Amino acid sequence: MLKHMKWIGATGAAVFAALPAFAQEAAEAVAESAAAATAAVAEGPIKAPTVEQMAGMVDKGDTTWMLISSALVLLMSIPALALFYGGLVRTKNMLSLLMQVFMIVSVAALVWVSYGYSLAFTSGGPFIGGFSKAFLAGVDATTFAATFSNNVYIPEYAFVVFQMTFACITPALIVGAFAERIKFTPLIIFTVLWLTFAYFPIAHMVWYWAGPDFLPDAPTDFGYLWGMGALDFAGGTVVHINAGIAGLVGCLIVGKRLGYGKEATPPHSLTMTMIGASLLWVGWFGFNAGSNLEANGLAALAFINTFVATAAAAVAWCIIEQFHHGKPSLLGAVTGAVAGLVAITPASGFAAPMTSILLGFAASAVCYLFVAIVKNKLKYDDTLDVFGVHGIGGIVGAIGTGIVADPALGGQGFFDYTVFPAVPGTYDMAAQVITQIKAVGITVVWTGIVSAVLFYGLKFTLGLRPSEEAEREGLDLSEHGERAYNY
Repeated sequence: MLKHMKWIGATGAAVFAALPAFAQEAAEAVAESAAAATAAVAEGPIKAPTVEQMAGMVDKGDTTWMLISSALVLLMSIPALALFYGGLVRTKNMLSLLMQVFMIVSVAALVWVSYGYSLAFTSGGPFIGGFSKAFLAGVDATTFAATFSNNVYIPEYAFVVFQMTFACITPALIVGAFAERIKFTPLIIFTVLWLTFAYFPIAHMVWYWAGPDFLPDAPTDFGYLWGMGALDFAGGTVVHINAGIAGLVGCLIVGKRLGYGKEATPPHSLTMTMIGASLLWVGWFGFNAGSNLEANGLAALAFINTFVATAAAAVAWCIIEQFHHGKPSLLGAVTGAVAGLVAITPASGFAAPMTSILLGFAASAVCYLFVAIVKNKLKYDDTLDVFGVHGIGGIVGAIGTGIVADPALGGQGFFDYTVFPAVPGTYDMAAQVITQIKAVGITVVWTGIVSAVLFYGLKFTLGLRPSEEAEREGLDLSEHGERAYNY
């Protein structure tokens, strides 16, 4: 017994003596294994995932959020924008505004699936895509689109329909600049041509890239402005500056309304305008938060930023009116809210809530200046302030994104997608603001030239304006043979 105890004691002592060396070897083995695993993960995405692998990288929550967001953005066009614009015009032109917005959405949807999606979101070059997915060739329920996270995908149909709603609302925004004096058929032709030569190229330049998992294999497969490093989370350049500049060009070429500056042209139903503005605000959560493409914390950030920036802009507009006119107005409140929605759009996923409030205040003040003062001084007839709100608000928001995105101010900065997983890049506010200004300038010049060519081409062929008699009668009857109200 004593002999056995001595043997156990000796063996135990030997084991305890060997433990440090064993622990060190084990730790080294674990470290080597972890390093190998890390290297394998790092090297994995260099070869893009197969379709079969992508199928396992799709989350039902992301897919659900994208489909809901698509419905919310459609809500922004019909009925929201239609009611917002329709309430602001005179009774005799209410139905024409509803018809214009409704049919622009319908036509744009068909153009999008025919060739728009392919031109905007396929490889081809830095300025425009190709026709490889024309008529949605190669797109089905088993194909996928990249998000902003490595190894995270959504069904391609969900991406197609989400981006389609953006293509539908953008040309519909333009019509407010020359409301009450545009013929229907030339407007629809303009919509098709403008989408083709203005919207699709800008969308490609700003938003197209192959996705984070494809960058190592395709380091130059992205749009020109994306490659430049321009930040536009949900469409400050693509949607609002694009539409705002086109609207300004259009109102100048089409000309002023009959009696502009001499006859009173008050909104016929601010009640409808307020309903439309409220629906716009609700739908805009899909517009901005949906642009994250994933249902995660950044989507929630874009959601709250959209909420508070809009509230701040509405309050700011009313405060300015109080000082300028002695009383705030409902029209001012809803106009300010839309200005805030526009301004936060490019910054919604980059800013922090408190800086979003500041951006909303700033955008509201600048837009008020253009709507209430500059337009009257220069005497251009931007009927529903498309340029003053969407164009100017988009410019303020796009440039301001370079400021509020700074991590030093609580912003998200930008991510370096050339490594796996993506990591925050080094942020230079001054350089980013300069990049944002360049992106704004390119968008203004591109859509300005395209819009001018198209408007002038239609003006001297089909004609843009109805006859003076038809315009005085109202576009409801002269263009559509119907009335919005039968009393």
